[in-house]
Amino acid sequence: MKLLLLDQFSDPGGAQQGLLDLLPAVRQRGWQATVGLPGSGPLFERVRALGFEAVEIGCGPYSSGRKSLRDAARFVIQTPALARCIRELAQRAQADLVYLNGPRLLPAAARAGLPTPMLFHSHSYLRPGPVQRLAASALRRLDAWVLATCRFVAAPWRDAVRPERLAVVYNGVEGPRAPLFRPREGAPRIGCIGRIAPEKGQREFLAVAARVRRVWPQCRFVVYGAALFSEPGVERYTEEVRAAGRDAIEFPGWVGDVYAALADLDLVLVPSAAHEATTRVILEAFAAGIPVVAFRSGGIPEVIEDGRTGFLADGVEEMSRLTVDLLSDRALMGRVSRDAREGWSREFTLERCREQVLQWMERAASK
Repeated sequence: MKLLLLDQFSDPGGAQQGLLDLLPAVRQRGWQATVGLPGSGPLFERVRALGFEAVEIGCGPYSSGRKSLRDAARFVIQTPALARCIRELAQRAQADLVYLNGPRLLPAAARAGLPTPMLFHSHSYLRPGPVQRLAASALRRLDAWVLATCRFVAAPWRDAVRPERLAVVYNGVEGPRAPLFRPREGAPRIGCIGRIAPEKGQREFLAVAARVRRVWPQCRFVVYGAALFSEPGVERYTEEVRAAGRDAIEFPGWVGDVYAALADLDLVLVPSAAHEATTRVILEAFAAGIPVVAFRSGGIPEVIEDGRTGFLADGVEEMSRLTVDLLSDRALMGRVSRDAREGWSREFTLERCREQVLQWMERAASK
């Protein structure tokens, strides 16, 4: 099978890591693929290092989150050229399937007018509004196939896609060979890992840290991550978070090896906003056997079995209480660690995710 794989970003992120994770399985199947990426971000070299052609497409740059008038004007201007690019790339690659890894690509893909089947991989929840309506209209015109990373993310597309063409495939991650959770002497270390942005909850993490320290003053708190995707206001947010945590929080920056970071933690907190999907770091913590306390946000309750593989909290106060309770009960932390690791091996491995995505690709291409 011949594929055209398109992404709306060329900088690292959860969806982009998902694309990179998929490529070795594509090669193992003996399929051919051309990968289209905007700009000149680090994904180009990583795609090429995996043995695939990477070409530039005109998509953005746009700010993430709420769009400016400049973003809207750039989108309108770029869409016809991007449509021509998609059409030419698909024809040149003789693609049996076009895979769209981001909603910004949908209007141009619909405008391209290709007979080639289109599969949209929906990683994030698109909130109600003109952007969601535009994406849904494009999906109808394409008669597209949609893979969503959870039921919460799938919800906006249920009226835009035929039921048999909409599926939920939970993300998967490649874990360490053995669990990383170990009884630790000395001060407990509690971490927050991911892109620094308001919806990821670093400010709430600081609020939890302040409350937990009243009971466990020796606790150490760590924020791993950096700002990505040129989000509006994120530099100011990052500065505010760093300033507020200057005397109490460690900021190691972006971590290339998430399991090296997890090996240094006793507990992971995920204080994500209400529109969060399932967030990759929860699955990575499961694979490492590091206990997780997360807000009951978006799609997160779909992957955490509350009280067994992790804990769900309704806000800062409950997250603080659960954190204190866990730190006081090492036996409970050990049990949750084992159950989380077992849950990952059963439901959230990279092999399972790859196989399900490839099966849907085959199904879409055969119609």
